[in-house]
Amino acid sequence: MPTKSSPKIHNAMWPGLVGKGDGEGQEPPISLERMLELTAAASVNGQKFDGIDYFLFFPHTDPNASDVELNRIADLIASHGFSVGSLVAPVWPGTVGDSAMGDAAAKEKFLSAVRMACRIAGIFEKHGVRKHGVIRIDSAEFGIEKWRQDKKANTQKIVDTFKEAAQIAKDHGQRLAAEGEICWAGMHSWKDMLDVLEGVGMPEALGFQADLAHTYLYLMGYNAPEHALLKSEYTEAEFYAAYETMTDKLRPWTIDFHVAQNDGNVHGAGSHDKTGKHCPADDPNGKLDIVRCAGYWLKDAQSRGIQHICWDGCMFPNATLEKPATWNSILDTMIRVRDAHGW
Repeated sequence: MPTKSSPKIHNAMWPGLVGKGDGEGQEPPISLERMLELTAAASVNGQKFDGIDYFLFFPHTDPNASDVELNRIADLIASHGFSVGSLVAPVWPGTVGDSAMGDAAAKEKFLSAVRMACRIAGIFEKHGVRKHGVIRIDSAEFGIEKWRQDKKANTQKIVDTFKEAAQIAKDHGQRLAAEGEICWAGMHSWKDMLDVLEGVGMPEALGFQADLAHTYLYLMGYNAPEHALLKSEYTEAEFYAAYETMTDKLRPWTIDFHVAQNDGNVHGAGSHDKTGKHCPADDPNGKLDIVRCAGYWLKDAQSRGIQHICWDGCMFPNATLEKPATWNSILDTMIRVRDAHGW
């Protein structure tokens, strides 16, 4: 029997989508139905995943889907015994949205993606399959070269867009969480992320989504060497001192949490357009003691409204995602995080 029952343990559906496609060298997406089956099949000492977090875009979801279709999806998710937690708004160019630091047309596209996500959140809540969770966003400005041309003005553009998005979410009874990831302009270091969060200044409507893999790279100062808290070679004591410094700054804003692993590499295009590389939970090259690091983010989690934690592992080969052992290892790690830091 579990020693703790909260936070609930969720699996993400987007590993079946992110990095997948029909382009050269890409593997095909894994359907929502199959991702649900793989998640439902995982079991560790009788314990299972409690729910899923969900990406609101093709091929899993048409963001303009009818109420009937969205209720069909809700029924499908519920049929596996799952609830829906956090939702990912399709804010990026090429989906529904566009850059949060773009022109007026781009900004309106970004806001329209947030409105769509709020609509779907409301339908899922009315259905009963969703009882908690946030809507995840980022600046949707990939790479930081353009941002660097005028850091102050471009940060202000992102802040202004996020303020409007946060008000939309608030009006719909939702909360937004901005995911800290080094490839997104204005969110590419712990300090720049903090500047945006404080600039918006609406903690009731916009908070931070911490991901163990991505925030590890905050420490190293990738894309923002001036904000590095660690050198490339470090001792365990130096690591945890730096980790505490970072989490003490961002934890008060953290309203959504991703359990993940990172091997210290970056994964992306160009010399600056980089992003954290997720690894399997039991990867021997993983840099993180997942359970220990999670504790820094989950301290006082209840007071910030966190009711579930979610695994995030993007860019895994389909063969890895199809292995039952992959999901059992992830579930086992999630259970250990909950046993150590839950309630």
